Amino acid sequence: MPYTDLLRITVFLVAAEATALGAVTAIAASRDGDATAVVVAGAWWAIAVILGIFLGRPGRAVDGVRDALARARTTTSLPPESPARIAAVRLWPIGLTALAAGVLGIVYPGVAAVGAGYALLVALAMRTREAAVLGIEQRDGVKFYVVPNAALRPIQLVRTPGLRSDRLGAS
Repeated sequence: MPYTDLLRITVFLVAAEATALGAVTAIAASRDGDATAVVVAGAWWAIAVILGIFLGRPGRAVDGVRDALARARTTTSLPPESPARIAAVRLWPIGLTALAAGVLGIVYPGVAAVGAGYALLVALAMRTREAAVLGIEQRDGVKFYVVPNAALRPIQLVRTPGLRSDRLGAS
């Protein structure tokens, strides 16, 4: 699975988690008539958005992927696992935390509110990493792929050589 695809899927999945947990917060808080939870959630979400935008600046994007890209081994063959399996193995913790916060949020709206804010922060902070990796791939003429390993371990990548974009069409 290309690393850029995993980054894109991660951002979309975390953004979906934020949306779902925000809905759970709104429904549970309105059911309970808990205006305090709604105000606190709104403030936390605003703070999370500001922090996420700050942390997701393009200048910081490379910092987030630098170690993984530096550890990538060069290979001429792709990992044998299917991209869907690699994504599922790497991203199941996101689904688990969304489910746990959603279930707890039905009874305690604050749990879903905190989870939604955190998911907003993470999605916004990671939004520019795909572009950073694409820039490095185009500059160096390589493609980074995810090696299957456990979700709770550091990501492992391999790079495959390819044609540099500036050599295409050169005569």
